[in-house]
Amino acid sequence: MVANPSALSPYPTDVTTQSTEHWNRVYQTKQPTEVSWYREHLDTSLALIRAAGGKAILDVGGGESTLVDDLVADGGFDVTVLDIAATALEVTQRRLGEAAARVRWIVGDVTTADLPPAYYDVWHDRAVFHFLTGEAERARYVAQVARSVRPGGHVIVGTFGPDGPLQCSGLDVVRYDAEHLHGAFGARFELVDHREEIHHTPAGREQQFVWCFCRVERPSPGE
Repeated sequence: MVANPSALSPYPTDVTTQSTEHWNRVYQTKQPTEVSWYREHLDTSLALIRAAGGKAILDVGGGESTLVDDLVADGGFDVTVLDIAATALEVTQRRLGEAAARVRWIVGDVTTADLPPAYYDVWHDRAVFHFLTGEAERARYVAQVARSVRPGGHVIVGTFGPDGPLQCSGLDVVRYDAEHLHGAFGARFELVDHREEIHHTPAGREQQFVWCFCRVERPSPGE
């Protein structure tokens, strides 16, 4: 039997009811290979994570993503997967089998979850940030990154680009170019690299993604 992901989490869970219900419903009605963001391997994510060089990885919105499979198979990473939908995490745990015990699983809203301070070497987010359409939500997200990623650690965020969709899974999104995506995080996040990627969905559509790869600078004295 697969363990309840919240029971595997060493940190308290914090979920937003409306969003939780929406995303659980999405994952209950579609197979993992049917959701628009599915890829067999997240090559861009893996390349940037390896370029970052850290070991403690937080995959935000990891859900049913295949990224954790490749990170666990590598064997050199301390992996935490956070998602607002317990349903999605349970699917991934079943897929991993016994290897699921090597991963921390957190059911929670990334903007409010109780994450350990200065712990993660790499914060990875493929397609969560663009769902944050309110300024206050984005500010809470950035504050979480600044608090939980160690100084010198890296942040990898992918969103829909300027030519990407206006909605996903029935929800509005915010589209970004590299300048505005980096600008949403602020001066403490040094831009190391940015990339554009065309994702081909299982339905055969093309989606433009923009990636920013940043380094978290050390806070100024007195900060």
